[in-house]
Amino acid sequence: MKVIYDPDTDTLSLLLRDEPVAESDELREGLIIDYARSGGIVSIEILDASECVAEPQSIAYEMRGRQRVS
Repeated sequence: MKVIYDPDTDTLSLLLRDEPVAESDELREGLIIDYARSGGIVSIEILDASECVAEPQSIAYEMRGRQRVS
């Protein structure tokens, strides 16, 4: 997973998988979900991110619950 904030366009992108985007859907104004051909979510984009996210230029990653043992 990769998180990208572009201050020039004020866009926050969460890239969930490395697959081509086959379809996009704007669920609400400024919230775009990109889908793979299989139907899985490829990415989530938030437009005008500074209006929706408290600090779009920073990120905190937290894992909860049990860790999977391989």
